[in-house]
Amino acid sequence: MTTDSDNIVVGLIGAGGNTQLRHIPGLRGQAGVEIKGLVNRSRESSERVAGEFEIPVVYEDWVELLEDDDLDAVCIGTWPYMHAPLVIETLEADKHVLCEARMAMNSDEALEMLDASKRAPHLVAQIVPAPHSLEIDNTIINLISEGYIGDLVNVKLHVGTGSDFPNPDLPLHWRHNKDLSGNNIMTMGIWYEAMMRWFGPAKTVQALGQTIVKHRLDEDGRRRSTTIPDHIDILMEMDCGGTMVYTTTAVSAFTRELDLSIHGTDGVIRVELADPETSDGATYAVSGARRGDSEMSPIIIPPENRGAWRVEEEFINAIRGIEPVTHTNFTDGLKYMQFTDAVTESLKTGNLVRLPF
Repeated sequence: MTTDSDNIVVGLIGAGGNTQLRHIPGLRGQAGVEIKGLVNRSRESSERVAGEFEIPVVYEDWVELLEDDDLDAVCIGTWPYMHAPLVIETLEADKHVLCEARMAMNSDEALEMLDASKRAPHLVAQIVPAPHSLEIDNTIINLISEGYIGDLVNVKLHVGTGSDFPNPDLPLHWRHNKDLSGNNIMTMGIWYEAMMRWFGPAKTVQALGQTIVKHRLDEDGRRRSTTIPDHIDILMEMDCGGTMVYTTTAVSAFTRELDLSIHGTDGVIRVELADPETSDGATYAVSGARRGDSEMSPIIIPPENRGAWRVEEEFINAIRGIEPVTHTNFTDGLKYMQFTDAVTESLKTGNLVRLPF
């Protein structure tokens, strides 16, 4: 087992926005961690990122990277279509792996990834977690666990991406391309992962979806059809009891970016985006009321109790045997991919779908 004093050498496969913004500085922020080299989609982009971040080695391809015996771990920052093959090959090359969300194209691939990790129990296998709720996760979980809401009756979750009218002039993103993103739809699976931390998984799913913007222009100016929905309404029966109504949209103007309320037999919790001028650095404003209260009151979360992004720290600590992976292990990743597949199946058939899918 790697000890706290051992150096850990990491390679990067894919060096897009999140890798540059989060993973490179996050890994370098851990004592005894070295990023030796990387490979991106092209030699040109690989050299550009390597030069910008002073990473010494540029590999010709990911096969060459995985053959480098100096590497202890690999961070995968590609689009979902490459996640399963790269994760499985990385584990078979006897290297720890941190894989960008979303976990895979579908739950079949996610299960293959989980099985590969079980064949190598000495290796750490982690999915980059849904970050949106990290700040308030512990507070909400503690409130629910302490009986603040009683038994769950209903969750209403509305997530607006962009909060604008439909705009066909926006560029084609990889998330609009099913060949690259699989069954992943907008931020649907990411927010479901966050809700699983609070309530556990759903047991039934029924969904209606629309693709309002049916064409977009790719980077070459060519018109491409888009079939992935840009508005979805999902009704879920939760395994713990109660229901959830979840809307995620990229085409609804003047809607809130986040509108979340939790209704129980004894209490209510509401989560909204905080006013930056009065929030003391918090992203969210949390309020609540219990049976007998006449109005909602703020639930103050002191700065020291707010959760935060610590993905790279958790990954390195897990390699060193200091802590287990909690955000996010492959078992939880499989559950949110099963949810994604269940929504896709319900959209296709119009039927209620039972989980696990």
